[in-house]
Amino acid sequence: MDFTAALLFFVLLISSSEALYPCGSRPDNSDLSVVPIYGKCSPFNSPKPESWVNTIIDMASKDPARVKYLSSLVAQKTTKVPIASGQQVLSIGNYVVKVKLGTPGQTMFMVLDTSNDVAWVPCSGCTGCSATTFSPNASSTYGSLDCSLPQCTQVRGLSCPAGGAAACSFNQSYGGDSSFSANLVQDSLTLANDVVPKFAFGCINTISGKSVPPQGLLGLGRGPMSLLSQSGALYSGVFSYCLPSFKSYYFSGSLKLGPVGQPKNIKTTPLLKNPHRPSLYYVNLTGVSVGRVRVPIAPEYLAFNPNIGAGTIIDSGTVVTRFFQPVYEAIRDEFVKQVKGPFATIGVFETCFDASAEVEAPIITLHFEGLSMKLPMENSYLHTSAGSLACLAIAPVPNNVNGAMNIIANLQQQNHRILFDVANSRLGIAREACN
Repeated sequence: MDFTAALLFFVLLISSSEALYPCGSRPDNSDLSVVPIYGKCSPFNSPKPESWVNTIIDMASKDPARVKYLSSLVAQKTTKVPIASGQQVLSIGNYVVKVKLGTPGQTMFMVLDTSNDVAWVPCSGCTGCSATTFSPNASSTYGSLDCSLPQCTQVRGLSCPAGGAAACSFNQSYGGDSSFSANLVQDSLTLANDVVPKFAFGCINTISGKSVPPQGLLGLGRGPMSLLSQSGALYSGVFSYCLPSFKSYYFSGSLKLGPVGQPKNIKTTPLLKNPHRPSLYYVNLTGVSVGRVRVPIAPEYLAFNPNIGAGTIIDSGTVVTRFFQPVYEAIRDEFVKQVKGPFATIGVFETCFDASAEVEAPIITLHFEGLSMKLPMENSYLHTSAGSLACLAIAPVPNNVNGAMNIIANLQQQNHRILFDVANSRLGIAREACN
């Protein structure tokens, strides 16, 4: 075999290996695979997956609970970090990453969540936990945290005695008939080839009620208990992700931790700080265009106001972008002007139209301070399985929450590199194929 033939054989061998094993680990030190919760590479996928449209509609039906939770964070005017976020966190997330906890490392799949600070996992002996659990006894670097330590003061629902020498434990109720208890502990966290020693996280030991977590959670917010804060100089307050489409059943995106390997010439917008809830990633959304028309929206409906939580956040856990009701109505009304009806409602989507007709759907553009995000068609519209209907993939904030918040959700972020540079208070957005 000559050199050229040998080289061709080697390339084909690598390509076929990647095709046969699409769920293999990425080789980079600080680059982890991000997979949809229902994707082929997730341990929580269904043996007989639904159509991707039905999957999105099902996941989007859980959005109101998350939106209500995010709204409650800014309404509380507190700097304390909840170790878990009630019913929202104890339900299925949308994207998971594979990490290792302990020494030797135990593989855990954790939900990627930019609006939470802390990490938590179900632990061995947990009553009511249904997924793989972490075994503290099998780790030589595991340690409990007592009530006297500063990390414990970040937890709500504490059950610490006055002396402060007991283990840092807590109890929380949610959903009216459900509750859980956990301990705040620490152990080594391995992310690809990086190790974060003495990483503090919640070790869930009891759950009662209907919502049982199938996995853990990795908080990527910017509060004191987040991965960014606990990793210190290792990642320098920088990470980015590229979320694959929910259509990409066999593929994964990536989570890049640290400044190395991040895009150099990415357009950015300032990150805004809410002192009442420093974890959330606020940005300045200045407007929305439907086609070539800049939608007339009163500035006060988009303005950042930390006192009431008003403004726009980037969130990895909400499925469909949600707008404050007057903002949503203005966008919807302009869309209806440009697209021929009649319109139908499917799930949370009110403006579903006949896609079989020769209708040119307008491009949706989100305008931020310093950059504009022109959404590709697959980020703006959902087509039914039969292809006869297409729906504008945005929705209003539910009426029972603090409606002044707008949320740029993961469906609109898919196949974009989203860069969080907390150290320099900026967020970058660039198109990228996340496969």
